[in-house]
Amino acid sequence: MDKRIEKWLLDIYETIKSIESYFEDEPKDFSLYVKNEMRKKAVERNLEIIGEAVNRILNQDPTFTKKISDARPIVDLRNYIIHSYDSVSDENIWSILITHLPKLKTEVEALLNENLQK
Repeated sequence: MDKRIEKWLLDIYETIKSIESYFEDEPKDFSLYVKNEMRKKAVERNLEIIGEAVNRILNQDPTFTKKISDARPIVDLRNYIIHSYDSVSDENIWSILITHLPKLKTEVEALLNENLQK
């Protein structure tokens, strides 16, 4: 695997871990999430970072659309958060946190582990 791609995968993994750390002191509860503006902005910023890293990976190696589920929608989410910041839905971000982020973490871990075994 290209060293740049490995670095970007590590960036994704570390960013997901950062998002998870925002929920260490209290349960993942949507009503608590929407009341905490700083946490919401931090999550959104980290989703932007993940989207940018995925975008760079796809630009370097388009075959990663088969290795990272929803790679294109991840990049699209990044663009949406950046360009439509005033209409980002808390419900949509929450759904991504609960449903899609754990899957992405598992895929990235597998790709990094596969790379280590080579």
